[in-house]
Amino acid sequence: MAKSIEKYECMYIINPTLSEEDTAAIVEKFKTLVEANGTIDEMQEIGKKKLAYEINYLSEGYYVLIQFTSGPDFPAELDRVLGITDGVIRSLITQRPA
Repeated sequence: MAKSIEKYECMYIINPTLSEEDTAAIVEKFKTLVEANGTIDEMQEIGKKKLAYEINYLSEGYYVLIQFTSGPDFPAELDRVLGITDGVIRSLITQRPA
């Protein structure tokens, strides 16, 4: 039986106090991880924005949005890696309507 393919959206926020190089490295890390496990439909670096509320004493963050297509097992792994990556202060993965 073939694995089903689903559409997902991942928004993650990077600590804004990181250097441009460190921020770019995190963005590239997740771009590569998604490409290795699925297909990127759209990716946008939204950039620094004010947070709705402070997280770890930070009032802004660097937002990145990735819309991707993958098998149903990958989002859990992506969420795990986001959760253990230094510099990522929040992340959310949701399923998009087909």
